Amino acid sequence: MDLDQDMANNSDAAIIYDYHCMHMELKPADAIFTLCSLDIRVAERAAQLFHEGYGQYIIFSGNVGALSAGRFAVPEAEAFAAVARERGVPEDKIIVEPRATNTGENVRFTYALLQDKGLHPESFVLVQKPYMERRTYATFVKQWPDSTTRFSVTSPQMGWDAYPDADNPRELVTSIMVGDLVRIRDYPAKGFQIEQDIPDDVWAAAQRLIAAGCVMDKHLP
Repeated sequence: MDLDQDMANNSDAAIIYDYHCMHMELKPADAIFTLCSLDIRVAERAAQLFHEGYGQYIIFSGNVGALSAGRFAVPEAEAFAAVARERGVPEDKIIVEPRATNTGENVRFTYALLQDKGLHPESFVLVQKPYMERRTYATFVKQWPDSTTRFSVTSPQMGWDAYPDADNPRELVTSIMVGDLVRIRDYPAKGFQIEQDIPDDVWAAAQRLIAAGCVMDKHLP
């Protein structure tokens, strides 16, 4: 790949990344609900928010998904909870939901677990990867049973240029982001999430990345 094409691909990836990030205002909530993944920095962000007073406890939800298989020796939720403990979050402020394998299950299984524990939070701060903020928002609105629950969505605070690292390389994240954009388009019809407007320039950037061979088939729905 020549330098000009690489720069164009990176520019298109930045457009999609910025679309996925919702930049919602955060307010203190009853709980911090962390949707686990392959990126351990999400756990670090959740612990930071706990110490800043944004939730009375942290929920970590996630088993082993397609993207995290082989990355952790335990379910994602257990690996993320360990990070929170290392950062000083007390054990009695951590709730682990270790079965969910996708975003819809994160929402549904966590709701059921909280019901079983007799917990009925009225507000959440949801924590996800930056490029999963919008789909997390759309899924929570659709699948959380109590429509009166207040929530906001956040993620590790970094722009596209700073986000890729050794564990989350640019090529992998680009491919996943485009797949999630297609899910934002297609999943409302399946009943998985609410509709979200996709600006023309964002969709065009995704099509260019697909045409350039930057998206693996396994990341498309």
